[in-house]
Amino acid sequence: MSLSTKMLDGGWGWAIVAASFMAQLLSYGSPQSVGVLYPEWLHTYQESKGMTAWVGSLVAGVGLIASPVCSICVDNFGARPVTIFSGLMVAGGLMLSAFAPNVQFLIFSYGIVVGLGCGLVYAATLTITCQYFDKRRGLALGIVTTGTSVGAFIYATAQNELIVLFGLDGCLLITGAIALNLMACAGFMRPLHMPGYYLKQKAALERNAEDQFFMRPPLDDLKITTGSTTPETSLTCKELLITIDNKDLSIQTKNKTGPLAGLAIMKAIKKKQKAYSKYMNLIFEILQDQTMVAFCIAIFMFSLGAFPPFLFIEDVAQSEGLIEEVSIIPLVSIGAIATCIGKLALGILVDIKWINSIYLYTSTMFVGGAILLLIPLTTSYVGLQILTAILGLCSGNWSLTSYITTQIVGLHRLTQAHGILMFFGGFGIMLGPPVVGKRLAFVHIFKPSTLVTRSIIRPCFC
Repeated sequence: MSLSTKMLDGGWGWAIVAASFMAQLLSYGSPQSVGVLYPEWLHTYQESKGMTAWVGSLVAGVGLIASPVCSICVDNFGARPVTIFSGLMVAGGLMLSAFAPNVQFLIFSYGIVVGLGCGLVYAATLTITCQYFDKRRGLALGIVTTGTSVGAFIYATAQNELIVLFGLDGCLLITGAIALNLMACAGFMRPLHMPGYYLKQKAALERNAEDQFFMRPPLDDLKITTGSTTPETSLTCKELLITIDNKDLSIQTKNKTGPLAGLAIMKAIKKKQKAYSKYMNLIFEILQDQTMVAFCIAIFMFSLGAFPPFLFIEDVAQSEGLIEEVSIIPLVSIGAIATCIGKLALGILVDIKWINSIYLYTSTMFVGGAILLLIPLTTSYVGLQILTAILGLCSGNWSLTSYITTQIVGLHRLTQAHGILMFFGGFGIMLGPPVVGKRLAFVHIFKPSTLVTRSIIRPCFC
């Protein structure tokens, strides 16, 4: 039994789960509760609802659309370095948003920068959790993915209070400073398998060691000087691990001049092209799986319809006169805690042998769609609270995506397949809010009292 097999389903894996949970909480707390910030941005920048909605849609969708790139980063560099870098992106984007002069700048700083950072965290945490768990993978993923919901529940109330105490700018600065703790979470993410970048470094180090062993040293290097050694003549391990691609090329072109050096360069380029072609062939092979394609379409359709209500629900409740101001426990918080419970419950259910994971996921989508149809018929704030809670429970099906993807394509293709899946989900999330925001503004001008809530879901099904 290998060492990696012994470490599965326990031990340090639970430390990985705790660190990944906190990483998702810190990164997704503010973006998932962006519905609290949305009315403040409308009041501050006086832009249209459609334009302002791009901030919330991009922060939720860009990271998912860039999931294939994020997955490549995790494959090559590992979860720990990627999480550290993403911590800088999330914290920097939030702090930069505090100084945004207009919505266009906010779209870049909050929507794109923070969104990409969240996408890197999501790919890193799910990948390393799947590596450490096998039999309890559903439960582990359920716990990890609840970090986003717990973060949304905490941040929705916290940001509301911070805005009252310190204003919108102070709120963003404080949440950005808290996000720096992502780098502390990264310290626990000990890799179970060495990422591709380090494997290349190790191979280059071995080749250099062989070359130096068989190479006849110059006479000057054989002179022994007493007292001290010069750092220029000693080649350290750190120096050998720098710029691996250039080093590979220098090894191939060494002692070659003219046409021979050109042939060596062409050989190195073809080697890189071959690796790229192999990756693209793997992507096309995954997309040829009919089950995987159907799963991608399902993720896209559900994301297109289920995400906009969480962004607009507070503004709609105030516009309809159901409540005068944001309550102590906002609708966003209710949806977030319900999503948290849904993720845990679905993560436990999917580990039961006689429960089919695909059927379970399909049932949550069906119930979620029915709830979306009932939202326009609701005329009370309590009704909105109940429907938001049920929709949140159904939205917990995000914890099943990695589990189902592993069953469809296998663990060895999980990173690439999950990146493709998140691309479709992110595309649906990014398209939904701007379209709904434009319809909201249009309906509010002509017939705000009766049609504004109906515009939440109509664009999602047309």
